[in-house]
Amino acid sequence: MTEQKQALFTIFGATGDLAKRKLYPSLFRLFKKGELADNFAVIGTARRPWTDEYYRGVVLDSIKDLMRSKTEAEAFAAHFYYQSHDVGDSSHYVNLKELGEKLRHTYKTAGNQVFFLAMAPQFFGTIAEHLKSEHILTGEGFERIVIEKPFGTSYDTAKALNDSLSKVFTEEQIFRIDHYLGKEMIQAVSAVRFANPIFESVWNNEHIDNVQITFAEFIGVEDRGGYYETSGALKDMIQNHVLQVLSLIAMERPAKFDESHIVEEKVKALKAMRQYTAEEALENFVRGQYSAGYFDGETYRGYRQEDSVASDSQTETFAAGKFVIDNERWAGVPFYVRSGKRMTEKGTRINIVFKKDPDNLFAGNCDDEQSPNILTIYIQPTEGFSLSVNGKAAGQGFHLEPFRLNFRHDSEFLGNSPEAYEKLFLDVLNGDGTNFSHWEEAARAWELIDVIRQAWDNQTSEIPTYPARTMGPANAFELLAKDGREWAWQPDLWYRERGYYEK
Repeated sequence: MTEQKQALFTIFGATGDLAKRKLYPSLFRLFKKGELADNFAVIGTARRPWTDEYYRGVVLDSIKDLMRSKTEAEAFAAHFYYQSHDVGDSSHYVNLKELGEKLRHTYKTAGNQVFFLAMAPQFFGTIAEHLKSEHILTGEGFERIVIEKPFGTSYDTAKALNDSLSKVFTEEQIFRIDHYLGKEMIQAVSAVRFANPIFESVWNNEHIDNVQITFAEFIGVEDRGGYYETSGALKDMIQNHVLQVLSLIAMERPAKFDESHIVEEKVKALKAMRQYTAEEALENFVRGQYSAGYFDGETYRGYRQEDSVASDSQTETFAAGKFVIDNERWAGVPFYVRSGKRMTEKGTRINIVFKKDPDNLFAGNCDDEQSPNILTIYIQPTEGFSLSVNGKAAGQGFHLEPFRLNFRHDSEFLGNSPEAYEKLFLDVLNGDGTNFSHWEEAARAWELIDVIRQAWDNQTSEIPTYPARTMGPANAFELLAKDGREWAWQPDLWYRERGYYEK
């Protein structure tokens, strides 16, 4: 039987898009599964002067696609209360405290509190300080604070932000969300590797030639042009999501499969990564910006034509690079990463490219070149993995042909699998920080990224471009070509062969 959780949730930024698209549906899924039942309440806070009734209507609208019955949905929404709030006004926290005390008594939440800050990072420290000074934090039960990225814009800003939170909360109470870590397949990376001796035994530089991580989106910046102008692909994706995944792939086997031991090994992997000089950063990292393009009968505008984007913007919508790890396991193995918007397809995948056999037994039997074995871990939009192997092609003669051993979760499974925020909410309630970013991880990631960012900012040349719905600028392919390698995933080639780029 599912153990019902007791907690009072306070969501700062309750009228925002994140709350409506992700937070309320995720809480409702937990409610439908019985994880949340009688002993929980939610306080939504924001500047807008909403009433409880109006707020509950917004919540109901956000979960309409998940409803099994109107009665069940209304029973869930009845746990929601709204408090108009200015995060910088101390007097408003008095009202928040009074409402919280009332709800803790009514819903018997055992004094447990979860504060979700779905707001701009500049307010994090202010909110934390007021929670303490106005005695909203009581120490009666667990008290945890959940924050969204971006966690700073550089190492210095991230440290200042962390210092302000650490005055009020311990590291164990701070949950920094990286929603990709809640993805089913990201969590399964460790299972693929550590539960299968066939992979773990070859997970090293003796057998692996290179590792490739791709986070591709086919959408543009949409209505986030203003935000993106201050961020860019390097800080928006590489600093957090990509480096989190990389550390999972590169880490040593933890002594125990629990939060402290996993984080310890991830931090070791990140600290073993070589920190570049400015010159090395420019040699090993490239950027690009999408320009107007044509694909499958549709014309796409360029980044500079998007709303709230400067007509001479130098912001990168694509970043690619090579990381190296200076330890015994990975010496000599490049980790290639890339992420961008308006790429050919939406897809997040990891390609582990194994070395070819230097003494190819079949070299004299056929003219076919031996293809490398590649283990591909799919994260989205489908989840699963595949392994490419060489086999004999059917028919006369001896010809090698690559085959793919493939497993993907079917649509029914994916429809029933937990959404990332649902899993992360449950982890917060259970006090499990394994799938969150810890300060040491975030700090090291910023140290690695700051050098690249500064090197790019000091360049005066025009930013390279790539047509919308392609796999990035030419320099991203040249980056691997100069090492005698190529990207394992090039979906645009399939579309080009079939005329998708022809007007």
